[in-house]
Amino acid sequence: MKKTFFELISYLKNPILEKDSNTDFIYRIKKFGFILLICLLLGMAFTPIFSIIEALGLVNMEEHAMEDMMKMFSKPVIFLFAVIIAPIFEELIFRAPLTLFKDPKTFKIVFYVFAIIFGFIHISNFNITQNVLILTPILVAPQTILGGIFGFIRVRFGLGWSMGLHACYNGTLMLLTFSADLF
Repeated sequence: MKKTFFELISYLKNPILEKDSNTDFIYRIKKFGFILLICLLLGMAFTPIFSIIEALGLVNMEEHAMEDMMKMFSKPVIFLFAVIIAPIFEELIFRAPLTLFKDPKTFKIVFYVFAIIFGFIHISNFNITQNVLILTPILVAPQTILGGIFGFIRVRFGLGWSMGLHACYNGTLMLLTFSADLF
């Protein structure tokens, strides 16, 4: 996992349009699992920051689109949306076009732009207030970084893999959210 982590960091510093030459399925599944774990740990790393922001009364994290969805829709509908529909559409919009940009300099710019837009789009999950606008870079930092990670796996393994990673990430978060209701 350590090797995958450093490969990912190196790639995010200097993204290049280059597929992984190792097409062995077991190799890819293993790397996929490591990257999924890295994504989940990344999300957990931001939890204390968000807790501080909420404790200071700067942003009410309960006023979030997911909270609204939980009130309006059944869990199976939310799960379907978060784990199937959103990953497919978001990957088609934000990751599918990446391989169209063959020039290394252009690719690098487009890679970062798509990751940033992907992150900033998620500000719409919050009730927009002045504090939310000021704190936007922090509030969407996890999604922005995830946009880069999903871009990495898309370029290295293919679009289906980025859809799968996105779906597994969202699915894990949904299952954790739903399991919290059991207690």
